Amino acid sequence: MDFALILFIALVLTGVVALWDRLLGARKRTASAATGRSVVSDTGELVTKEKVGPSIIVEYARAFFPVILLVFVLRSFVVEPFRIPSGSMLPTLYIGDFILVDKFRYGIRLPIVNLRIFPTGAPRRGEVMVFRYPHDDSINFIKRVIGLPGDEIVYDQKRLFINGTEVQQVKSDSYQLETSRQELYVIEFSEVVGASTHSILNDRGRTSRTMTISVPEGSYFVMGDNRNNSRDSRFWMYLPKETIIGRASMVWLTCEEKLSFIPFLCDPTTIRWSRMGYFIK
Repeated sequence: MDFALILFIALVLTGVVALWDRLLGARKRTASAATGRSVVSDTGELVTKEKVGPSIIVEYARAFFPVILLVFVLRSFVVEPFRIPSGSMLPTLYIGDFILVDKFRYGIRLPIVNLRIFPTGAPRRGEVMVFRYPHDDSINFIKRVIGLPGDEIVYDQKRLFINGTEVQQVKSDSYQLETSRQELYVIEFSEVVGASTHSILNDRGRTSRTMTISVPEGSYFVMGDNRNNSRDSRFWMYLPKETIIGRASMVWLTCEEKLSFIPFLCDPTTIRWSRMGYFIK
């Protein structure tokens, strides 16, 4: 289930209970205490009744509501954490990187439905952004923006052209890829797209499709930095702006392995300390 939806339901439930207690529950307890503070027991003694407090459900709702509200607002409108599950963005992002995504950069959007209600900016060429996969909005993808609305993109035998100008790729080093079967070495290139200078993996010895795409208005052309192993706009064409979630900003935690008994937590013995705080470019 969508975590944003779960968080929203928890916010509504705790909010309703906390509001009910503030408007009605607290008054009833006050009235009850005022009318029956002292009673006469069976023995004729005057006994003071203890103050009636809220139920445990009400107490938990009142305690958790402000926390859930804060998390919901931050996650919906400011920043949201994501985990990198694949190697499609190597060597920029590793499998197991936990990143923060800037939700404010491209506009304020309504939670759950992801509808933009207030524009604050638009994706720039070369930026890395997170979005919902156009053919299945339950899956989140992360890629680099290559083509803007109105651009003509040509991809010809691993060579990239934007509006008729070839994007220069300068060979920098050999990059070691570890797979389940063997270790592979591919070529790492330095590439400049827009204001971003970044590294990509590109094995020009492998055949590639040739394609020309004119990016329509309201859409973008995106690619993974691992050009040999990325399912991106080369396969499913352009990306509608309605699917955009935000701009990937930094790596706040990263590890090679997860705990076997708690699969969503990092194994602390495999943390990559040198990548902590890495700003994505």
